[in-house]
Amino acid sequence: MRSYRAISAFICLMILNPMLVGAEEDQAQTPAQAVHVHLSGILSDSSVPESSLLTGSMSMSKLVRGLRKISQDPEVDALVLTYDTLAFGFAQLEEIRTALGEVHAQGKPIYVHAEGMTTGVYALLCAGDHLSVAPASTLMLTGLYGESMYLKGLMDKLGIQADFLSMGNYKSAAETMTRTGPSVAAQENLDWLLDSLYDSLVGMIAQSRNKTPDQTKALIDQGPFLAEEALEKGLIDAVETRSAFLKRIEDDLGGAVVFNNRYGRSAKKPINVSSPFGLFSAFSELFKAPQATAPKDTIAVVYVEGTIVSGYGQAGFFGSVSGAFAGNIRKAFETVAADDSVKAVVMRVNSPGGSAEASEVILNAARGVQSRKPFVVSMGDTAASGGYYVACGADAIYADSATVTGSIGVVGGKIVTQDLWDKFGVNWVGDKRGARADLFTSARPFDKDQRDVFSAHMETIYDTFKGHVVKGRGYRLRKDINDMAGGRVYTGKQALDLGLVDYLGGLEQAIACAAKKSSVTDYVIRVVPEPKDFITQLMEDLSGRTDRPTDISSIMTRALMPSTGAQGSLFDLLQKTDPKRAQVFLQALRRIELLHQENILMMMPYDFILE
Repeated sequence: MRSYRAISAFICLMILNPMLVGAEEDQAQTPAQAVHVHLSGILSDSSVPESSLLTGSMSMSKLVRGLRKISQDPEVDALVLTYDTLAFGFAQLEEIRTALGEVHAQGKPIYVHAEGMTTGVYALLCAGDHLSVAPASTLMLTGLYGESMYLKGLMDKLGIQADFLSMGNYKSAAETMTRTGPSVAAQENLDWLLDSLYDSLVGMIAQSRNKTPDQTKALIDQGPFLAEEALEKGLIDAVETRSAFLKRIEDDLGGAVVFNNRYGRSAKKPINVSSPFGLFSAFSELFKAPQATAPKDTIAVVYVEGTIVSGYGQAGFFGSVSGAFAGNIRKAFETVAADDSVKAVVMRVNSPGGSAEASEVILNAARGVQSRKPFVVSMGDTAASGGYYVACGADAIYADSATVTGSIGVVGGKIVTQDLWDKFGVNWVGDKRGARADLFTSARPFDKDQRDVFSAHMETIYDTFKGHVVKGRGYRLRKDINDMAGGRVYTGKQALDLGLVDYLGGLEQAIACAAKKSSVTDYVIRVVPEPKDFITQLMEDLSGRTDRPTDISSIMTRALMPSTGAQGSLFDLLQKTDPKRAQVFLQALRRIELLHQENILMMMPYDFILE
């Protein structure tokens, strides 16, 4: 009898135990998940390998896609943003805000904390639902300031003369070296550009902080603000320490919160660096034959980022190529054109232009793709001059409202250094065979015959540029091409009104458009060529597996590497004392170097600081 009772009690306990456990689980609270994204470093428009985190780079495309994934992930309850000197452009600002808007639209609160903000950073971060700053910090909400550099005075002192011709009154790229200040046309161009950018910035802030544009402009004119002043003006929501900020999130979300700092990152197998066998094992993984998988419908993304130059560029230690090399881009287009799994192609352009010849190479390669599959362009911060040249024939062009584009024109010439050599007592004696063999000598400016010949050559290239735009844009152009060309620069919003672009939107919208045009709904996105991390690049170079021609040597690549000696010391000093101007100065030197190689350029009209 006792045994029977024991068995009965045991059976009852087994039946009731799951119910008791379930009750305990119901009472236990499931922690909320808040994804933490720390904005820091340089925001690269193109994809970067994960090892590029060593350089402080973040991928714009990965950031935007990550935010969109967060918006759709039912496991994520909130987004937390912290900030530390992220460098980004105006068009990137718009795309990130759009992605943040999608997070907000899904009812997920966005918490933002910073230790100080400039105008552009504030325009980005004020998109959050709760914006706080650290005590004693400063909100540098002061507006936009543009500063252009002019080298003529320096060149006069050095005995260097810039002899340039421009096709178009507004094509003022040469003024950096030929004037001490802007021409009337150049100033007019810059004014309408800054006005449009400023209006966009004001609109973003006004929308996020529930103010009118006039109220926002009035507040900007009163800046900068200390933290408490910013709070009083309704520009932020709280002044608090980081710990108080985190406590606020926990209180809002109901207590227990898991802060996810590695959202979306794949777990990697650790490498045993204590043994060379561990390293060799890791290296061997690079050379394993890829596993055969069924091809899936793909939208390919090809980046044109940086100054457009001829030839091939080699990736640096951290996977990036400094400049838009026509050879690399042409090969990428040939690859995606021949790949049947690639159903459409998006070209992301973030370039101020460059070589006229290299721009033509890229345009022709793009047409080869376009003849076989849908081809869409997405413009980043800048897609001007040569950057617009390569884009103008696409099936559809997307630009952000703050994208800088247009600049349809040509500039060309040479640098005359005779007076410089005279100062050093160096004499050069020239001999020629052929009436125009000395056309590009640095010993003297163009004579009348040379100027006429060169001008006619540039006029032909300019007409070709305009012809490409008319052919590519056709009926969508709102004005005669001559009224829009001449080197005039536009924001994306202005370009839309003129018919130079089709839609306002970022890379994700361009990809969606390409997918729609190719009638695919289930697809993967692939960057071509795929960015390579340091180890992959090293092993390919050592094994000879790189597809870069071995006989190509680029002056531009060497120019982008750190300098040594007196030149390096001087530039290091400039970077420490005036880093923003130092970068603009370096850009101008690169432009001069590119001119020596190409003589005719399609470049943005300014080397300037905008903050």
